[in-house]
Amino acid sequence: MDLRQFLMCLSLCTAFALSKPTEKKDRVHHEPQLSDKVHNDAQSFDYDHDAFLGAEEAKTFDQLTPEESKERLGMIVDKIDADKDGFVTEGELKSWIKHAQKKYIYDNVENQWQEFDLNQDGLISWDEYRNVTYGTYLDDPDPDDGFNYKQMMVRDERRFKMADKDGDLIATKEEFTAFLHPEEYDYMKDIVVQETMEDIDKNADGFIDLEEYIGDMYSHDGNADEPEWVKTEREQFVEFRDKNRDGKMDKEETKDWILPSDYDHAEAEARHLVYESDQNKDGKLTKEEIVDKYDLFVGSQATDFGEALVRHDEF
Repeated sequence: MDLRQFLMCLSLCTAFALSKPTEKKDRVHHEPQLSDKVHNDAQSFDYDHDAFLGAEEAKTFDQLTPEESKERLGMIVDKIDADKDGFVTEGELKSWIKHAQKKYIYDNVENQWQEFDLNQDGLISWDEYRNVTYGTYLDDPDPDDGFNYKQMMVRDERRFKMADKDGDLIATKEEFTAFLHPEEYDYMKDIVVQETMEDIDKNADGFIDLEEYIGDMYSHDGNADEPEWVKTEREQFVEFRDKNRDGKMDKEETKDWILPSDYDHAEAEARHLVYESDQNKDGKLTKEEIVDKYDLFVGSQATDFGEALVRHDEF
């Protein structure tokens, strides 16, 4: 195993990188913002472009003519219409936006795919992944670096089986994505919680007590005085994390902590796009309705010169 593979292996077995002793570690998985632009349609549709296409893809549309933008948007609409009924629903838009926002994840999987798909059959078996990731390290019962690779492999196998929906120990690209990025998939959230608890629960009693919670975030490292944020985290644990006030977090309390029910930005944006584009107010969009409102969804050379604002005023 080369260094890159070794580092990847470690990243699969831990939810985050180690921080300096005085820095706060964060295990909480928040839904990211759809764009760093201000969402104000009276000024521009830049936020909507980033949300609908992803920030990088949105930039490519800014170089197109309006005709080219409409043509490419029409092809995208065909992809969004998952059930091919000729309409785009709010749910289909939400799914598309989530996919567009996670392009960096799919790119990451794509970059690793060829390395693990040893027989080039378009699938990755558990044996392929195990052989590439661990290789000869499993033959050494006492490696010099001190890592227990067999234990790490057992943990990876458990996660692989969870991601593998049909239980054949062979992962499709989507299943492999769920394996590498479990926090992004609802059906993988239990394994994220389980792995987190195993990392923090040092006495292996199945719970996370206050000192384990703080110890995971902060190491005293000889310092007598705790930073102010550590004191705040102690208060957070007592007041909000430990909901039943028994002095420790169970599985559900841990899940509420690391996988909070955040505001769903993709759902809000999908609702906004439908509202702005649904000319006959039937709650769903045709391709024509979307293309007619193309400047809301995608950019073009025309929108760079303010034509989008003129079109917006007309609706």
